[in-house]
Amino acid sequence: MIAVMLVAAKLFGALAQRIGQPAVLGELIAGVVVGGSVLGLVNPHVETIEMLSHLGVVVLLLVIGLETDLKAMMSVGVTALVVAVVGVALPFGFGYLACHLMGLPVLVSIMAGAALTATSVGITARVLSDLGRLQSPEGQVILGAAVIDDILGLVILTVVAGMVDGGEATVGGVAWTTAKAFGFLIVTLAVGFLVTPRLVRLARKVDLPGTPTILAMILALGLAWLAEESGSAAIIGAFVAGVLLRKTSWFHEIETGVVTLGHFFVPLFFVHVGALVELGAMNPMTEDGRWAIVIGSVLIVVGVFGKLAAGYAPFWFRGNKTVVGVGMIPRGEVGLIFAQIGLQKGVFDSGIFGGVTLMVIFTTFLAPPILKALLSKSSGPTDRTERDAIENLVTEA
Repeated sequence: MIAVMLVAAKLFGALAQRIGQPAVLGELIAGVVVGGSVLGLVNPHVETIEMLSHLGVVVLLLVIGLETDLKAMMSVGVTALVVAVVGVALPFGFGYLACHLMGLPVLVSIMAGAALTATSVGITARVLSDLGRLQSPEGQVILGAAVIDDILGLVILTVVAGMVDGGEATVGGVAWTTAKAFGFLIVTLAVGFLVTPRLVRLARKVDLPGTPTILAMILALGLAWLAEESGSAAIIGAFVAGVLLRKTSWFHEIETGVVTLGHFFVPLFFVHVGALVELGAMNPMTEDGRWAIVIGSVLIVVGVFGKLAAGYAPFWFRGNKTVVGVGMIPRGEVGLIFAQIGLQKGVFDSGIFGGVTLMVIFTTFLAPPILKALLSKSSGPTDRTERDAIENLVTEA
């Protein structure tokens, strides 16, 4: 199955680039084709495939962290925070209201609204990387907002899951969950900048090939595990590892090795996301399928509008607000997690699950080509170092 995923990723990625689209779009489509919805060659629920996919997103976020200028991100911190908060509040509110007006129960409406809050940082970051625009003002705002979005989404998921299990959402509980998530980010960065250079100096004594890459992966996986244990998201830990290693003397060696690993692991992640899509749940010949299309269409409209509006929320930002809004649209694997939890908990029936899945598919596939078109039209120099580093992650045609 792994060989099938890699071949499909390269073929569809190359085809996407040939027609002027980002490689990630082709990799997502490849997942749909080889997954259970079409050819049935890949079962995304096999433990090995899931593990490799998780490694793929860790490597991707590690690379993104390596290419992130923390000072530049902090300079747009208020803007990113506003985009993130509005990008969570509007989709959640609109999603809940739309589902409520369609006559769905309160808990179902809340869960559906929660699924709209997610932003897949991996998908947008990959497009920005392919185009060498991570260092642009829009790229920094999107990346910062997406990281905050993941934390807010985690808080919402925790609260909603508790409500589904019969618990009560208290102000204290929400505050504690939020504090743990943001606290991990702040403490890890503060301690990491003191400890990481010493780890690099110690690792330099190990005179073996590949040591810089292994050190980077140990740090990324370790912080990803620590993030999950502390109540945060694993991908935030991997991202922080990259940010910490960017300032070390081993930066270029680490960058070269990790990007090489990305050739194998990153495409597997995107193919896995595509393979999770279940097209059968949206069969218009069945009653559940038609209901799924109706719900999905409504959620798509409110979901896209909510994220686009978030891009325009920081009125003082002088960059391209449309690029920021579009960059926040894709839900990807994060949205599918919300949908799956809703189904497993018995909140969603097959029709509503199909509708949420349709929303995830549409938003995930919508953003990359629009983002590429918008960024291709905008002018401005691309950082040469970033272009050289990210070049190896781009699927070769």
